[in-house]
Amino acid sequence: MPPTAKLPIQSTDLAVAPEGAIANDVLPLAGQPAPHQLDNIKTQLDLVLLALEALAGIGSEAMLQAAAELNLQAVVGDRVSLWRLRQSSPLRKGQGGRKKLDVEEARALVLISCHLAKQHQELIRRAVALLEQMAEQGREPHQAALLGDYLDSFSNIYQERMEDGDTTSADALANLALKILIDLLFYSTASGPRRLWLALIDRSSRAAIAAPMTE
Repeated sequence: MPPTAKLPIQSTDLAVAPEGAIANDVLPLAGQPAPHQLDNIKTQLDLVLLALEALAGIGSEAMLQAAAELNLQAVVGDRVSLWRLRQSSPLRKGQGGRKKLDVEEARALVLISCHLAKQHQELIRRAVALLEQMAEQGREPHQAALLGDYLDSFSNIYQERMEDGDTTSADALANLALKILIDLLFYSTASGPRRLWLALIDRSSRAAIAAPMTE
């Protein structure tokens, strides 16, 4: 199990430009991603938000509130627009309401995800510390109540919403959930948006869509 990294201390957050525009120097992009890269980015972002839902009970209202606090209502202004953005993930069941995700929308979801992770940073820290503790003791993560609840919730949501939910093994879902949990620790810092954005670009260039967020 990877060790818990010490969180860097940073005093400033990344700024959002007026009217929901996100400057390229905040979340840089050398060129327009290919369609398969955007598909991979959509998948990864939806899974990050799913993990936050499972761990902290975050729902659409909290996500919309985060969008408002970040001045991103032009991109994510209501439940329908949020649902359509998340439904654009290739892993999702059904075709209704699915739309293409553009770069500006992807950037907005990055900022919203990291804003929410920062709000729940202490919970994320506690969960990751428990994960390390269980590994040191040679015990399974689900034996800790917080981790057990998170894993159960993550698996239930994944199986309910994703096309491969009924065919993905419990071990694979648990491994995915724990990997994202560790990632959330880094995304909850002041530099989290840049970390997540660069990870998305890197993974979308290297990873097959069939195996999202795996290294």
